[in-house]
Amino acid sequence: MAPASLYSYIDSKNGLYDAMFAQGYRALLAREPPAHSDDLRTVLHNGVVFYVEFALEDPVRFQLLSQRSIPGFEPSKEAYAVAQQAYDYAYSALTAAVDVTQEDLDLLSAVVSGLIAQQIANDPGGTRWVRLIDDVVDLLVPRLEPRRKPSASGGR
Repeated sequence: MAPASLYSYIDSKNGLYDAMFAQGYRALLAREPPAHSDDLRTVLHNGVVFYVEFALEDPVRFQLLSQRSIPGFEPSKEAYAVAQQAYDYAYSALTAAVDVTQEDLDLLSAVVSGLIAQQIANDPGGTRWVRLIDDVVDLLVPRLEPRRKPSASGGR
């Protein structure tokens, strides 16, 4: 597509980034969600793997979605709403199992995004950082375990 024809659909470079941002999160929403379980460790592990696999499939997309690496770009309210929907979707199994706080979700997001960023930067295509997923889960389970919800469904 020639640039002139592209700009007949999108009004600016930031408009293109905004469309790509929303499209990236729609791709996350199109994936099968992390599996629910009665076991907190399994729920947490499934959620982490869900996002790590998504992020590592397309490192450039991860940077657009998670690192604000484009100077001057800020997603529109509409695109950010898709991001919020994807955030809720990715954490749905965990929030069904635990009364999580925003601080819990922030910590999980920071640690997982850090693993992904390190993997992309220091061992692209390898496993140096992502092989630490089980260790991350083991560190976070004790924080979340006291706020487990009673099992209502027997798993899913």
